Amino acid sequence: MNLETKRTNIRRKIKVLIVDDSLVFRETLARGIDQDSAIEVVGTAADAYSARDKIIELEPDVMTLDVEMPRMNGIEFLKKLMPQYPIPVVVVSAVSENVFDALNAGAVDFVTKPQAGNKNGMESLINELIVKIKIASTAKVGHWKSGFININSISTIKNDTTRDIIAIGASTGGTEAILSIIKMFSRDTPGTVIVQHMPPVFTRMYADRLNNTCVVEVKEAENGDRVYPGRVLIAPGNYHMRLKKRGSLYVVECEKGEKVSGHCPSVDVLFESVSKCAGKNSIGVILTGMGSDGAKGLLSMRQNGARTIGQDENSCVVYGMPKVALDIGAVEKQAPLSAIPNLIYTML
Repeated sequence: MNLETKRTNIRRKIKVLIVDDSLVFRETLARGIDQDSAIEVVGTAADAYSARDKIIELEPDVMTLDVEMPRMNGIEFLKKLMPQYPIPVVVVSAVSENVFDALNAGAVDFVTKPQAGNKNGMESLINELIVKIKIASTAKVGHWKSGFININSISTIKNDTTRDIIAIGASTGGTEAILSIIKMFSRDTPGTVIVQHMPPVFTRMYADRLNNTCVVEVKEAENGDRVYPGRVLIAPGNYHMRLKKRGSLYVVECEKGEKVSGHCPSVDVLFESVSKCAGKNSIGVILTGMGSDGAKGLLSMRQNGARTIGQDENSCVVYGMPKVALDIGAVEKQAPLSAIPNLIYTML
């Protein structure tokens, strides 16, 4: 083996900066994630001001960030940091709607702190954080330097639309991508079903947040909920969501099950059900996210006559799911996030 081959086989470790006001928590996280052979904790910081200095000094690849900190909280820090120094951030937070403010301010993903008394909670947190640090290290956050993407409002829905259902799937980076699409929907937009990889409790918070932001009704899906124009249903965490037809009506079925394509809820499960139930009367959209969940389901939709859209590489936070879908022929049209709302309209 020559020297050049040896160099290519040695992957540089992901440099991580840990920011948390608790010394004990900082040190516990540092010890835990530093055990992974692909990660190196290069520094820790107790507040935003120290973190700013450490970022400049250490040039980390990823930062973990507590939301609740003295002097300046994590969300305010993100708002100031990202336009000047975009860096992939994984937020570490208690169960709170604050995580969505952090995602809106530029964080790539989040993990939740374990509840007191949970013996295995810290170990689970560290394992989850390791996975999300690795995903975040591949994320693109440079767009924060130039501000938010300009989204053009969707036009009025055509009266002669033949599409009854819009199905959307996303993972890392998807919370903001989904918002940017459905906030353009009008009240007569066909019924929409969505899988966003997210744990329980947060799916309800996310749905409520979207409902307060968008013209359409948005809710966390419950078993038997009807799907109709102007309504958006978000799959609940830890439940697969399937589209069903009862007579002339569409409803959703939500049930617990084994992970499919690594996830529950799974985009593949939703898309496969839409393919069987709605077929040519549907539109499938696959957005930013790591892995391949949704690709096979979207291919099934396209093969059954559905129109299909994939988010393009430049506008994805992580170009994983849409790339796999494109590579296997599941994507009819690929487009930047800013063009997807009107592209959906033209396909109705």
